[in-house]
Amino acid sequence: MTTNKIFQVKALWDNEAHVWVAMSDDIPGLITESETFEELVMKLKIVIPELLEANGMMSDSHQKEVSFQLLSERTETAICSA
Repeated sequence: MTTNKIFQVKALWDNEAHVWVAMSDDIPGLITESETFEELVMKLKIVIPELLEANGMMSDSHQKEVSFQLLSERTETAICSA
């Protein structure tokens, strides 16, 4: 059984630490980081269900899937040659 809710997760690039940091207003306690975006996605696939269950947010104990939308933000600088 799946839920219709899609949890919103935001990922920000930390230039100083050189990691992606994920957080969410929808999932209490979610803050995690990884060196690559792909690693972050894999980590979130494990951490999100664990946190939802720990926070009593799983509507059905037989629920097998949780959907999340990962919105990323990264600011970079390009050098212009004049």
